[in-house]
Amino acid sequence: MMKEYLEAGKLVTTHGVRGELKAEVWCDDFEFFRGFEEFYLDSQGRTRVEVAQIRPQGRMALVTLKGVDTMDKARALVGKTLYFPRSEVELEEGTCFIADLIGCQVVDAGTGKVYGTVADITQGAQDLYTVKGEDGRTYYFPGVPQFLKELCPQEGKILVTPIPGMFEEAADGDKE
Repeated sequence: MMKEYLEAGKLVTTHGVRGELKAEVWCDDFEFFRGFEEFYLDSQGRTRVEVAQIRPQGRMALVTLKGVDTMDKARALVGKTLYFPRSEVELEEGTCFIADLIGCQVVDAGTGKVYGTVADITQGAQDLYTVKGEDGRTYYFPGVPQFLKELCPQEGKILVTPIPGMFEEAADGDKE
C-alpha cells in the first residue's frame, strides 16, 4: 500500500533567534521542496504547519513557518520530519517516488526468480539500490538501464536483468 504522506525533509536545528529552522532536504531538488505552502509533522497528516518562506543554504534549506517566530518555538520542532501529501504532486509518466520502491521485491525479468526486497535507494550520479536478499545478505546494484528493467511499484516489484554474481554470495563470505 502506498503511503499518502511522504517525507520531504527533516528540521535539524534552529537558525538565528527569530524562529527560522534549518532543514535537510530529502527531495530530488530544492525547487520541489520549496513548492509546498504547507507541510505536516506526522505521517498521517494530522499536524499541519504553514510555510512563510523557504530559502536555500548550501545543501540545506532555511525554513520559516507561520506562527514560529522565536527560537524557543523553533527549538520545539527540531528533529521533526516534514511530510507532504502525495495528492498534491503530479509525477511525470514513468516516474515514481523512492518511498514507493522501498519494500518492493527484486525479481529477475527473465526467470522470475526473487532475489530479495529493496531496503534503501541512495541517490547520486546514478541511484544505488540496496537489496536485502532472501538469504539474509545485502546486495547492491546501480539503477542503470543495463540492470534495471522495469519499476512496478503498484505491483510491489522491480524487474532486473542481473549479471552473473550480482546476487550471489561474495567470495569472502561477507554477511551483514
